[in-house]
Amino acid sequence: MLKVFLVEDETVIREGLRDKIPWDQYGYRFVGEASDGEMALPLIRKTRPDLIITDIKMPFMDGLSLSRMVKEEFPKTKIVILSGYDDFEYARRAITIGVDQYVLKPVTRASLRTVLQEIREKIEREQQQEDYQTKLADEMREYEQFSMRHFFEKMLEGEMSVTEIYEEAAKKSLDLSASGYNLIFLYMQENKKGMPESNVNHFVQVQEEILHYFLRFPQYILFRWNINCYGILVRGDWDRIQEDTDQAVEQIRTVCEADSSDYEWYAAVSDPVERLSMLPECYDRVRQYSAYRFIYPEQHFFTKQTLQNNLSTLDDTQIAEVEYSQMSPEMIQDFLAKGSRMEVYSFVESYLQNVGDALNSKMFRDYIILNIRFTILAFLETIGASKEDYYDRIGEYQDQVHIAKEEVNAYFAEALLAALAIRDEQTSGQSSKILKNAMDYIDAHYADETLTLGSIACEVQVSANYLSSVFSQNMRMTFTEYVTDKRIDKAKKLLRSTDLATAEVAAQVGYKDSHYFSFVFKKTQGVSPREYRSGKGV
Repeated sequence: MLKVFLVEDETVIREGLRDKIPWDQYGYRFVGEASDGEMALPLIRKTRPDLIITDIKMPFMDGLSLSRMVKEEFPKTKIVILSGYDDFEYARRAITIGVDQYVLKPVTRASLRTVLQEIREKIEREQQQEDYQTKLADEMREYEQFSMRHFFEKMLEGEMSVTEIYEEAAKKSLDLSASGYNLIFLYMQENKKGMPESNVNHFVQVQEEILHYFLRFPQYILFRWNINCYGILVRGDWDRIQEDTDQAVEQIRTVCEADSSDYEWYAAVSDPVERLSMLPECYDRVRQYSAYRFIYPEQHFFTKQTLQNNLSTLDDTQIAEVEYSQMSPEMIQDFLAKGSRMEVYSFVESYLQNVGDALNSKMFRDYIILNIRFTILAFLETIGASKEDYYDRIGEYQDQVHIAKEEVNAYFAEALLAALAIRDEQTSGQSSKILKNAMDYIDAHYADETLTLGSIACEVQVSANYLSSVFSQNMRMTFTEYVTDKRIDKAKKLLRSTDLATAEVAAQVGYKDSHYFSFVFKKTQGVSPREYRSGKGV
């Protein structure tokens, strides 16, 4: 209910309005009263009413003075002036201040009911518009965020030529021209279970502090890589690129190491390159360095130098010197729980690099193979998977215990890939029904302007975060991107097959704001709706 506050110096009138008006029937809750503006102001600051009904002529502070002060401090508060003076000057001044209604006394119950209804409808319209604008702003930010992510994915995976990179960057207002480049991946994830809300807030504050730092300086381009990882492209003069990289690392260290008990974090830092076309090499190194987080879980920075400091090679007489703490089953279990198939070969290399030439020993190799096998089987048991299914997938290796040194890497990789495939299928099986129900609902309601990730999550009875994760992993696009594709495809058909105005097309595909529709259409199709209708675009 909306809150209403009454200011009136005549006791009989004030008590009559307070007691005889059925406020709750009109959608209001009476929260306070005062006999003049001076007494009312501190109470208004305390109760924060949505509507103030005030007499215009009162001692100490009149209604106009009170209205002026309230509007300056609480501009959204609605004000109704009551007056026994049919005076144009009062009305003019009231309008200038921003008073919403000017009502002459005596006030009847019917006339006040009409005013209260109009004010309530006005507040509701404004709230709807505010909510809608917030939704549009959120969608635009999400669209830009994931559009940027896809651009960097294609660039770092070597799927774009230098010319294509510069052309796409220009569309996104990104200046990538430089004589030096480097790449940092920053991973941050809140601790899993039983995390108090205060700790969650602390994690969010730390994350925002780091992200805002990189957004402030032009030498850094920040982009979202996945739900827990951000990429930082460092670019600038070759002579300064290492210094800028070191400053970025130091900022991450300063903020994250202060108190990281509430979250996990690490950063993988590549080596500088001189060409934009060499960034895929940076990306390969970042992925390789990142794999070592499963080997050294207590370490937070992974660079060429830090890994050189940690790794040592062993000859076949140094088996006793192998650090078994760096080969614990927990590392493999952690990778099976959190790793991806793209990281398998980097993880295998980093894991086995700890033992070096100790693999020359047949006895030691057998130990390694059995350790790998038993750890994987134990993990599969925890997720309810069949060991027979696993044995079928590893083919020729299922009955082999004695593996030649040159085959250990291949065996380990095949074993992990088979286990991850089973894990992903288990997850996919559990989520496929949810995803299908969600997509069916989207397909039937994509033209509904109120459609949100939260409303769909409620419909399929899961959390919004879970649905977002399932959607992105299985569809390789976000919820917003999927809904946008559905809406734009329908809009393209309407533009080419009907004479509907752009605003009407927008409304029919779920966009209340035609300007936002035009923005999204041009972002996705490269031409405006008008240009598309005239034959441009595909």
